[in-house]
Amino acid sequence: MTVEGTFPLDPQKVYYSMDELTLDTDEGPQTLRVGAWLNVDPVRIHKLIMKDKTLQVDTIEVLNPLVSKLRRADPDYYKRFMGLRLVIDYPGYSTGITARIPFENDPVGFYKWWRKGRHEDKVYLSKGYQIMLFQKVSIMEPKMLLKKDLELLK
Repeated sequence: MTVEGTFPLDPQKVYYSMDELTLDTDEGPQTLRVGAWLNVDPVRIHKLIMKDKTLQVDTIEVLNPLVSKLRRADPDYYKRFMGLRLVIDYPGYSTGITARIPFENDPVGFYKWWRKGRHEDKVYLSKGYQIMLFQKVSIMEPKMLLKKDLELLK
C-alpha cells in the first residue's frame, strides 16, 4: 500500500527526469523528481540502475546526464565504474583514447604506463583485468613484470 503523495520505485516502469520517485533517506522517505535525484545522490541512483537493476531510466534523458554528474560527484566511483572505457592521455596519441585500446593492442606498453609509470590511480582494473594484463605481459616480456605481479599469477 502506498501513502498518498509517495512514489515508490516501480521496477517495471521506465523513468524520465520529470517523474517523481520516493526513496528512503536518513531523514525518512523523500520524494523528488528523478532529475533532482541525479544531483542529490547520483551514486545511489547509478547503483539502482546498474547494480541492483531495479530502476529503469531513459538513456538520453537520465542515464547520460547521470554519468556526467558521477564524474564530478565521486571521481573514484566513476573510475571504478568506467574501468577500461575511461578516456586517458596515453603516450603516442595526440588526443585522449579509451584505456581498452592500449590494454588490448599494446599490453606491455600499457603495463609500463599503468604500473611502472604509476598511473594506477587513473584507470581502475579489476583483479580479473589485472590478471589478464599480467598474463599477456608475462608471455610477451616476462622480465618486465614486477615481483608482486608475478606472485599474483602463481
